[in-house]
Amino acid sequence: MTTAALRAESLKIPRPRNALIRSPVVLLTGPGVLLVIMLLLGPLAILLRDSFNRFVPGELMVSAFTFENYAKFLADPYYREVLFTTIRISATSSIACLIFGFPVAYFMVRLASARLKALLMISLVLPLMMGNAVRTAAWMVILSDRGLASAIVAAVGLTDHIEIMYTETAVIIGLISVLLPFMILTLQSVLEGIDPSLEEVASSLGASHFTMIRRVVMPLALPGIMAGFLLCFTLSMNAYATPVLIGGPKFHAMAPEVYQQMQRAMNWPFGAALAYVLMFTTLLLTVGATALAQRRYRRWAE
Repeated sequence: MTTAALRAESLKIPRPRNALIRSPVVLLTGPGVLLVIMLLLGPLAILLRDSFNRFVPGELMVSAFTFENYAKFLADPYYREVLFTTIRISATSSIACLIFGFPVAYFMVRLASARLKALLMISLVLPLMMGNAVRTAAWMVILSDRGLASAIVAAVGLTDHIEIMYTETAVIIGLISVLLPFMILTLQSVLEGIDPSLEEVASSLGASHFTMIRRVVMPLALPGIMAGFLLCFTLSMNAYATPVLIGGPKFHAMAPEVYQQMQRAMNWPFGAALAYVLMFTTLLLTVGATALAQRRYRRWAE
């Protein structure tokens, strides 16, 4: 080492041990991180602890550490069926949103004029400014026995009326109407980043439009497809207003069951256990779907 290098090394100021704590990045982001931990992770930790407590009628919640609430869920076929029903309607509504949303998003990006695209964007954003309960109430009017759907069917002459209200089909229709804007906006943002010249090259090589969509656009848009699907799936798994208002008292989903246990039955430990079963199931299915999508994406890349 040269004399100049030795002199420079000797002139270096030693970094204090608490320099990381005093760094501007930590000082700026630290309060926000602590706030998120307190407001988000804190209640989840309390809810997890409550799920291991014991419910005693008359005393509500007794401090304990028992797995009987989770054992009750696993042993009762009613609650298992409620979970499977929630998964089924969530997957069905998410797939339907993808089927209906992808053509609309592609039309907005590639075929629509600037003015038409702006109108479509406004049409997608406006429903998001209303609460789910308001949109669900509108579907209650449409799907009721004497609503718009029954009037159209009667006018066509197929039957006097249709009974859709308070069924699983009605819940799926309501979830699609709520979640479809999220899917379209997610896909639209991803399709905007795909170079149109790639589609032109595929068409010039003789690929049909359907083949071009399947072999070029969809592999490139797979991250957006998965993001939109998982967003819709997560929101539908935790939906409350739509199953309660459109499904009626005979339709049971996990989120309303959590509310029933905590507010009606006052069984907070079992309600907390149901909430964590719902959360863990959603997380497990999301991670599994993401892993399958990444494997498929690597195959397409090869």
